[in-house]
Amino acid sequence: MNISRALVPIVILLNLSTAHAQDIRSGEDLLRAMHDRYAKAWYGTLTFDQKSTTYNADGVTKVESWHEAAELPGKLRIDIGNPSDGNGVVLVDGTAISFRAGREVGSRPLVNMLLVLGFDVYRQPPETTANVAKSEGYDLTRFHEDSWEGQPVYVVGAEKGDLKSKQFWIDKNRLLFVRLFEPAQDDPAKIQDIRFEDYHRLGDAWLAERVEVYVGDKKVFGEEYSNVQANAKLAPGTFDPKQFDSTHWEKP
Repeated sequence: MNISRALVPIVILLNLSTAHAQDIRSGEDLLRAMHDRYAKAWYGTLTFDQKSTTYNADGVTKVESWHEAAELPGKLRIDIGNPSDGNGVVLVDGTAISFRAGREVGSRPLVNMLLVLGFDVYRQPPETTANVAKSEGYDLTRFHEDSWEGQPVYVVGAEKGDLKSKQFWIDKNRLLFVRLFEPAQDDPAKIQDIRFEDYHRLGDAWLAERVEVYVGDKKVFGEEYSNVQANAKLAPGTFDPKQFDSTHWEKP
């Protein structure tokens, strides 16, 4: 075998990889690269149980069991407590509808950027994700590289050293969402720092099985996932608000 000829394909692949990395110069480039990396492998549906822990300022800790189902892009259902109690939220078409005891008690416009950047990005056109991010106030032209937990990351929405602007961080090697800064929900004057941790493989895709939310240096909320199932078969009415009380993805 001609060794030099055998090495040619390897050299070409390395050059293509380097060129691809150099092509990521903006948030729009990055979102396109994320989509292209996993578009053929990312799961379409996902279910899991979630331990949700709220850390209150008075030192009291509240723990709840949530049961979540997602259909990507854009659909998320959360049953809080026992699903038969009828308490929870359905997020669909940019609207969050809340339920208590099986009855709708309110709705509001809501774009969940954790869903968009951690999941939807791999299942919808990159232009769609870019438009959502821009509409939510993320400046995709502000772009730099940094490091997080010892790994290189891309940062979109802020200049280096700026931890106040809306921004998201993407693991450079795996092109996975790891961190987001945005105004806190209960006090927009404060910035919340949301982190996707403990990534595990799901086939050729991934899931962060732990989420942590900090305001300042204090952890205010945490999520831990279990009983994860990718590409689960879901009943047609799972995300239909009119069927919230009659359709459950998980048995009570």
